[in-house]
Amino acid sequence: MKFITTPIEGLWLIEPQRFGDERGYFMEAFRADEFARHIGQVNFVQDNESLSRRGVLRGMHLQRGDWAQAKLVRVSRGEVFDVVVDLREGSATYGRWYGEILSAANGRQMFVPRGFAHGFLVLSDEAQFQYKVDNVYAPQAELSLRYDDPAVGISWPDPGCPFVLSAKDLAARPLDSLFD
Repeated sequence: MKFITTPIEGLWLIEPQRFGDERGYFMEAFRADEFARHIGQVNFVQDNESLSRRGVLRGMHLQRGDWAQAKLVRVSRGEVFDVVVDLREGSATYGRWYGEILSAANGRQMFVPRGFAHGFLVLSDEAQFQYKVDNVYAPQAELSLRYDDPAVGISWPDPGCPFVLSAKDLAARPLDSLFD
C-alpha cells in the first residue's frame, strides 16, 4: 500500500497495490499493521455501504464529541468526488476543504480523521461507496454542513445532471452557525 500525505495534516490518500492478470485483480483493501505503521492505531468497529446514482450528493456530515468518527472510505463500483472539510478546533487548516476522485478504477481510498465533515458526489451512473468507521452512528451527535456554503467554497465537479440531496442535507447549516 502507498500512503500519500495531503495538504491537510492527518488526512491521507491510500493506494492499495493491485496484482492483476487475465482473471482480474487482487488487492488488500485494509491491513491493520500497515495502517498503524503509517497513520496510527485505529479500531474500526463498523463497515457501511451505500449505493447511489449519478448526481447524488451525500454530505457534508460529521459526528462530534464522544461520537466523533474517523473513516476509511473507498469506492468498489463507479466514481465519486469525495470531499472533506477540516472542522477540528484549533487546526491550522480549519474550514479548508480537500477533494479527490475515488473510483473502482483507481482503487484510491481516503482516511478521514475525527473532526472532519465528509461527503461525496456521484459522477458515474451508479456508485457503490464503502467505509469503515471507528465509532457507531449516533444521530443525536450528527451535524450537517451545507455543501454549497460560500465560506467553505467547495468546487464540486459537474456530474452532468442536477444534484440530488436528501431533505436533511438540504437543511444543513453554514459553517458560521454549524456549532450553535
